[in-house]
Amino acid sequence: MRLRYKLIAVFGGVVLVPVVLFSISLIVLASHKNNELIALFNEEPEAKAIFFRLAMMFLVILIVTGLALVSFIYAEVAVPIHHLSEGTRNIAEGNLDFEIEVPDGDDRIADLCRNFNYMRQKLKDSADRTIENEMENRKLISNITHDLKTPVTSIKGYAEGLLDGVADTPEKQQKYLRTIYNKANDMNRLINELTLYSAIDTNRIPYNFARINISEYFDDCVDEISMDLESHGIELSYTNNLSSDVRIVADPEQLKKVINNIIGNSVKYMNKEKGQISILLKDEDDSVLIGIEDNGKGIDNKDLPYIFDRFYRTDTSRNSSKGGSGIGLSIVKKIVEDHGGRVWAQSHPDVGTTIFMEFRKHKG
Repeated sequence: MRLRYKLIAVFGGVVLVPVVLFSISLIVLASHKNNELIALFNEEPEAKAIFFRLAMMFLVILIVTGLALVSFIYAEVAVPIHHLSEGTRNIAEGNLDFEIEVPDGDDRIADLCRNFNYMRQKLKDSADRTIENEMENRKLISNITHDLKTPVTSIKGYAEGLLDGVADTPEKQQKYLRTIYNKANDMNRLINELTLYSAIDTNRIPYNFARINISEYFDDCVDEISMDLESHGIELSYTNNLSSDVRIVADPEQLKKVINNIIGNSVKYMNKEKGQISILLKDEDDSVLIGIEDNGKGIDNKDLPYIFDRFYRTDTSRNSSKGGSGIGLSIVKKIVEDHGGRVWAQSHPDVGTTIFMEFRKHKG
């Protein structure tokens, strides 16, 4: 039975039950012999009229009270339920841009309406995130597809030069082979970024945390990095102000990706004939501060707050020398924060950029 008919039945009960009981009482009184009330009505017609007026007033009061009660119940229950029904229909049709009215008070109906609005907002936020992720995925695929074309074209061109005999001296052949090797590394880096981005997007980065001696770790990293920077004509300096026993809890492999991404950005945006990159380790009482500084092109103040956002690129021209997926520094931020640390940047245009990272010390 629909709520409307139930309320009509309640109204009928509120009005009819007292009327029926009153009528039965009158019938019983009328059938009783020597009833003083009946005798009074017979002797005094005015008393009879007064009695019937009172009875009609009683009936009117019952009807008005019944209508008021039914209206109150309908307003408090039926209207919110109708709004909830309309809301569920909107959600089923995919419309999440609405909000149902919440009745005043703290009763169950008001709580239900508030919870419904909360659920709708959560569904809307989830749908918005899904749309945003889809757009970011398409943008990532577009960026990487664009950037893969450059090394593929270079590899193809230099390989054809070797096959056609254009590189007719050992020096030229060595140069062609080195270029092919570097472009293949660029492709490998882009593919690795795509793989890591997929892991980040699903929160499935395979961390293997361990206690590592930060000085020993960076000593090894600097030896490895310096060889690569030397091939790019960039000078590397390294300053370690930590005591030899300082340790942090970190994943060595993922921390290396962080360092490589930062160094890679510095190399990518280096615009000085004599490039310089400096790595500084500093003791900050309960934490370790790591600074990686370059003397590259720097970052404008308007871009600096967004450089750790996914797909944000200060280089909008997307030329081949500064291509990239646009997720390198967002990967840095994600990994650093998953280690319980924080990362930030300072930069001055045409002077250089410094990326700072801070990690808590391990106290065992």
